Amino acid sequence: MGDSQGRAAEGHGSPAAAVFDALGAEYERAFAASAAHRESLERLLAGLAPGSRVLDVGSGTGRPTAQTLADAGHRVLGVDVSPVMTALAARQVPGAEFRCADIRDFPLAEGEFDAVCVYFSLLQLERGEQTDLLERLVRSLRPGGLLVAATVPVDVAGVDAVFMGQPVRVSSFGAEEFTTLVVRAGVAVEWTHSALFTPDHPAGEPEPHFFAHGRRI
Repeated sequence: MGDSQGRAAEGHGSPAAAVFDALGAEYERAFAASAAHRESLERLLAGLAPGSRVLDVGSGTGRPTAQTLADAGHRVLGVDVSPVMTALAARQVPGAEFRCADIRDFPLAEGEFDAVCVYFSLLQLERGEQTDLLERLVRSLRPGGLLVAATVPVDVAGVDAVFMGQPVRVSSFGAEEFTTLVVRAGVAVEWTHSALFTPDHPAGEPEPHFFAHGRRI
């Protein structure tokens, strides 16, 4: 399920920091081969001016998103709810800045970013929270700024599931409804892509991925 604000929360507050450090690395390996994520990042890079300010929501281990953007010379701020994931990202991607915080409470100024990435980081938020957060994130973009949002496009609300051996509670939208949410938040959608990906993990199962790219109107 890619970089994740929500899933990282599974480790929040746990004293077993070493366990979640290991999970972070395991998590990164499981999704490293996602060609669709890489294609999405390449499309984002192609639309960014040099030295753009980019917010990575649910930055996880910092790879591939923050690292790819930082290596291209962009100024990246990653926000993740897990202190262990945040520390791991800071070690792995020293060219970016990372903050341990819940994005729902994180202060966002109007128009402060040239791009916002939300790769699979909405899934453990309630549907209403996802809608509200998307609107806040779009407002944090400058006019014409780029939004990239990715999700697992299933029509579920508050469903219990297991991800990489961890119990999770998931809410999401189908691809068409998710695209509508992005549009209603104030984005002109320019490209969407659907893919099926199987994480490289013993408990990995094929899961649909959906990517939406657009610009703040």
